Amino acid sequence: MTHTVQTLSPSSWVIQFVSRIQKGGEILDIACGRGRNTRFFLDHGHSVVAVDRNLERLGELCNHPKVSAMEVDLEGTQPWPFQKSRFAGIVVTNYLYRPLFPRFIESLDDNGVLIYETFAKGNERFGHPRNPDYLLEDGELLQRFGPSLYIISYEQLELGEPNPAVLQRIAAIKNPNPWH
Repeated sequence: MTHTVQTLSPSSWVIQFVSRIQKGGEILDIACGRGRNTRFFLDHGHSVVAVDRNLERLGELCNHPKVSAMEVDLEGTQPWPFQKSRFAGIVVTNYLYRPLFPRFIESLDDNGVLIYETFAKGNERFGHPRNPDYLLEDGELLQRFGPSLYIISYEQLELGEPNPAVLQRIAAIKNPNPWH
């Protein structure tokens, strides 16, 4: 039971940085899964584009008036579906596909916030993912996003019980306006 509640709770990293996103701005939730972060952003007055390769787990949120649910295989051969879209925030948790990193930067509006959290090298000691293709190298999020975005916060850490994991997480702003 504890695991189910935790799975449906928003990421603590997302909670920490939601206030940095423009009030009411549209959010892009990548690999939204069951919608734990989508639900959180809705509760904070945002509209959400919720994307996953299978939307079955999103359930009733697919029909929410402030959710645009999109079933898309972002790792497939089709072009990035958000070429002309800009978002106040992009959230990515527990998902890694490196070719999308430049797309995330391009799809942020000025003052848009990227909130990213996923597994890093060392996590293979605790379970899945174990494949290095799905584990960040040391400092990788900082290296990939640091040159293009203003870093608000970055962490690389090992979590203990009840769900041990090695994570990297970053919160960053595109072209921050110092007066905003």
